[in-house]
Formats: sequence, structure tokens, C-alpha cells
Amino acid sequence: MIIGVPKEIKTNENRIALVPAGAEALVQAGHTVLVEQGGGLGSGFEDEQYSSAGAQLLPVDEVWARAEMIMKVKEPIPVEYPRIRENQLLFTYFHFAADETLTRAIIDTKSVALAYETVELATGELPLLTPMSEVAGRMAIQAGAKYLEKFYGGRGMLLGGVPGVAPANVLIIGGGVVGINAAKMAAGFGARVTILDLSLERLRYLSDVMPANVEMIYSNRHNLLERLEHADLVVGAVLLPGAKAPKLVKRADLARMKKGSVIVDVAVDQGGCVETIRPTTHENPIYEIDGVIHYGVANMPGGVPRTSTLALTNATYPYAARLARLGWEEACRQDNALLLGLNVVHGKVVYPGVAEAFDLPLVPVDEVLRTS
Repeated sequence: MIIGVPKEIKTNENRIALVPAGAEALVQAGHTVLVEQGGGLGSGFEDEQYSSAGAQLLPVDEVWARAEMIMKVKEPIPVEYPRIRENQLLFTYFHFAADETLTRAIIDTKSVALAYETVELATGELPLLTPMSEVAGRMAIQAGAKYLEKFYGGRGMLLGGVPGVAPANVLIIGGGVVGINAAKMAAGFGARVTILDLSLERLRYLSDVMPANVEMIYSNRHNLLERLEHADLVVGAVLLPGAKAPKLVKRADLARMKKGSVIVDVAVDQGGCVETIRPTTHENPIYEIDGVIHYGVANMPGGVPRTSTLALTNATYPYAARLARLGWEEACRQDNALLLGLNVVHGKVVYPGVAEAFDLPLVPVDEVLRTS
């Protein structure tokens, strides 16, 4: 298979979808790997490392024009839409349910969109989302601690306090991968942490593994509002795989919060679980509404591209190798986790969360595979 790896061009995105070691392994397996010139520089990988691994370094248009499978990190942006070919396999994060324009553009290309974020194991684990959720959860606390500083409009609080001065209160909405990593970081700083989650089984597990300064509370509207009033930092960590995040924190709820408190909504790339959140960038990460600082960077791991690229490609490479060896149809027939990654195939929406988000017809994925 011919595999293309273009440079990421979304604002402040420095990750790359394939490291030189991965390129070398694919070449040794008999595949052709095309990497855009300079594509790995943001993550600290030089062109020479890719060429030494056997990859071909090419201009962006050639990468897109020749590749049968495109490997990316972030979803294509409008300038890339015309480069996508019919039947071309796109293997990347898409988060379709939060972006109708992207969804309809990919439908129009009649390409095959296999989304990292909906590849799902029988256990319910999302193996290609997990590493970036780990990074984003930890970064959420770093960012929140920073923007609590008075210079940025925050309350002027040190997250962990000092002897004789109480630490900050951190509220984490959701006890999944993002939430548990955010809680570990916040607890390590010495903050008082509360995790809200709907699953009693998850709360029991977290109770066993979290330190004493982390409290587990069942998530309902009453408990959420009560905890919002005391929170200095709120982390939105809610995920519905492949679907829009529910709006749990309403605009009116901000009036209950302390002036200068901070919201970091990690779910922003799925629409966010805070009604007032909107996507921001690493260049302009925050804005203020009703005295509350909002941080909505949609590609948080892009701020630490070396760590993020290595963590992501450790997870994606085995799936990419399988797709290259078998082709996407046979790989999806053999691996139900990859099958669940299919979102849009030849202009047809095959993932329920995407169809529901925009009231689009849903085509059973088995039907698409039978005709491929």
C-alpha cells in the first residue's frame, strides 16, 4: 500500500501521524511511505530520519495525490478538502459530531473516513483516544493552574496552597481517562479534588486508586451545582464516543461560580460539556464570560507534540500496519474495533452518533462492507 503522511497545518498543531521508526517498519513490510517535507519538524523529527528509514520526502500535493491511505493527526481543514480523492482511506481524528461542515465535506469526497476516536475494543476502551486523553487530562491541570494566576484574570490562587493557606478546589466532571489523569495531577499539586461521574462502578474503582484528597461524588444536577459554587477550577471531561458531549454546565450556572475561577473543557472537540465553551487555540487560549475564565483549546496535546506524537503513534501504528497489509475492507471485517472506527464510507454515514448529530441517513456498516 502507498501510505501518505502530510504535515499538520491546523493552527498550532505540531504533531505528526507517523514517526521514523513506524515508517521504517512499514517500508520493511513492503509498503511505500510518502512523508511531506518538514512534516516531522514540529515533533523533533528531521527529514533525514524519515529518508534514512526508507520513506520518500515529497511536496504536499504529491503526498495526497499518490497515497492510498492518508495518516493524519487532526481532521482535514478546508484547504485540504480538494486534495481528498474518492476511495482514499483517511485514518485520523475526525470528531465529526461537532462539525457539520467537515462531515458534509467528507461525504462529498466519497472517501473512507476511519476515525481514531471511535475505534473501540470489546471492553469499551477507545485505544486510539486513550493516549491523547491522558495527555489532555494532565495538561488541563497545568493550564488551569496557570490561568488561576491574577495576571491572566484568575483568582490569584496557587493550586496547592501553602502551609496555613487552603488549596484550591478542583471539580472534574467525568471520571474517564481524561478525568482520572486530571485528578492525579491536581491531587499531586495538593489541591482538593472532586470527581463527578454517573457510574457507581467507576466511582468505586476511583475510590480505591485515588489519594485521600480526591472525593468521588455521584453526578446529578444538584451535586453539580453545589460543587460549582465552591470550585476554583472546573475540568470538563465528559465523553460520548462519536457523539456530541452533553451540555452539563449551563450559561446561567456561571453566576454561581466565583469570579476569576477557570473552566478547562477538554470535551470541546466534541462540542464541549459547558454551554459557553467555544474552540480556541494555543495562541489565544482563553476568554472570559460572566467573570469566569474559559479555556477551550481543541488540540491541547499539540502543545506538547514530542510527547503526544510518541504516545499517539505507539497506539495507532499496529492498526495502520493492519490496514496497510489487508486493505481497509478486510481489516475491518477481521477486527471489530476497526469496524467501529468507520464513520463515513463512499459518501454514506455509517456511524450512529454522526448521523444523529445532523439528522443524516444512517447506512448499516455491514451493507457498506458487502458492496466494497
